[in-house]
Amino acid sequence: MVDKNLYKTLKERGLLYQCTNEEKFKAMLESGEPITLYEGTDPTMDSLHIGHCVPYSILRRFQKAGHKVLLLMGGATASVGDPSGKTELRSMLSKEELEENIKKIKDSLSIFLDFEGENPAIIVNNADWFKDLTYTDFMREIGVHFNVNQMLTSEIYANRIKNGGLTFFELGYMLMQAYDFVYLNRKYGCTLQYGGGDQWGNIVAGVNLQRKLNYVNNTDIELIGATNPLLLTPEGKKMGKTEKGAIWINKDKISAYDFYQGVYQTPDACVEMMFALFTDMDMHEVKKLVKEDIVKAKRIMTFEVTKFVRGEQDALKAQAMSENLFSHGGDDAPEFVLETLGDGIGICDLLAVTKLCSSKSDARRMIEGGAISMKGEKVSDISLIVKKSDFEKGSLLLKKGKKNFIKVVLN
Repeated sequence: MVDKNLYKTLKERGLLYQCTNEEKFKAMLESGEPITLYEGTDPTMDSLHIGHCVPYSILRRFQKAGHKVLLLMGGATASVGDPSGKTELRSMLSKEELEENIKKIKDSLSIFLDFEGENPAIIVNNADWFKDLTYTDFMREIGVHFNVNQMLTSEIYANRIKNGGLTFFELGYMLMQAYDFVYLNRKYGCTLQYGGGDQWGNIVAGVNLQRKLNYVNNTDIELIGATNPLLLTPEGKKMGKTEKGAIWINKDKISAYDFYQGVYQTPDACVEMMFALFTDMDMHEVKKLVKEDIVKAKRIMTFEVTKFVRGEQDALKAQAMSENLFSHGGDDAPEFVLETLGDGIGICDLLAVTKLCSSKSDARRMIEGGAISMKGEKVSDISLIVKKSDFEKGSLLLKKGKKNFIKVVLN
């Protein structure tokens, strides 16, 4: 049974940003007939952080509505590297590294999608079809339909061109991703690709490629491309990382407390979108809450996102730990083991090595701004040497601002 209200839900929650044919897209979702869609990920890392998961949160809604979801793992395209928004050539990974990354990412995806049951999501790898294509055959069938002048106007290549480093190697990425869409249509009847707004150029390339192949092959296949808005910080950077590191999805890469605190640091401007993505709360209530009490909204959002990704037990534990830190001074603060102290360590060095501050210069700025406390008292001297006598029962509590703590423990 297909939920005909999915289009309305996507619009209400602000999850549809661009679409190659929104009228056709709306008709597809309101027809009551299931469609097949996909989203592609290049497995350049062995885990996903919260920013990577925006499309998966949307695909979850498609699957729950009764549609067929394909997850494309770019075993082939990752070997090239998506140039979108990049100023430098991506690092090239070996086949073994890519295969290991894919294996680990699959585990993360089960948080968002069901791989069992009557309508399981399917994982595909474009290395499986690119390995059988020769360069000349691919260029004769696909490359002939791409105009380089038009490609170079795409925002995808803007930063690489600006920095004078775009390679022919990267130029082929758009062709490969476009072919993915065509192949998945032929193999699975896939008619929709959904991805982040920064992938618009690559997605449109696939839609246009099919139009040109229609002319060559006398077919009438229409592919639809759609994007979601990106989660961006006020500085215009993609969300998913904080100054202490990435907000990883995998439990073995981040503690429940650090995940909770990382999510709580979501910029105010992104809170509404986080509700829209990771919860099913009514958006009218969300908008009202955000407008009236942003602090309360962030606390609710942080708990709900942590519960969704890590489970209710972790969410309750992290929430209690945070409240304990605010009110009692840090018995449950995350710990950092200091291997050696010697005659002492400079406070700026200590703040940097514990990652409470991103660098020694950041530590100096925080101290000068009155944001650093040690044992409950503000630190004002950037040249302070922390000695063994400063540790009580082998531990020392450091605090940055109102919500970041670390307990330094002597080895």
